[in-house]
Amino acid sequence: MQIEKVLMVDDDAAIRKVAEVSLSRVGHWDVVLADSGKKAIEIMSEYRPDVILLDVMMPGMDGPTTFKKLRESTGIPIIFMTAKVQREEVQAYYDLGAAGVIMKPFDPLLLPSEIQSVFDKSLNSINSQSTA
Repeated sequence: MQIEKVLMVDDDAAIRKVAEVSLSRVGHWDVVLADSGKKAIEIMSEYRPDVILLDVMMPGMDGPTTFKKLRESTGIPIIFMTAKVQREEVQAYYDLGAAGVIMKPFDPLLLPSEIQSVFDKSLNSINSQSTA
């Protein structure tokens, strides 16, 4: 399955813009942006992305809290994007159920391929679980 629609959630306007340009021009995907966890949850009522990119550290509702709320209503793969990539932190994101973790700062030219790789692994995992 190919990615067509992405929801990018980050409180930093510069990161949102760089990601939007990368995902739309390099990845050729439809991109919707949210500047908070609350906004992401609102967007999800109308927009069904194929994958969600979620910042970890945001004011108000942080990434892990947003993740839990999104997970209540969707099984869409969620990828955390963070500069906090110590082994224990990354493991905690996977323990929550994240499809993957992408380190910030990211390379805009490689970001779509990183996302596609995580997405493909997520689908393979789901497919192998359903056939077991």
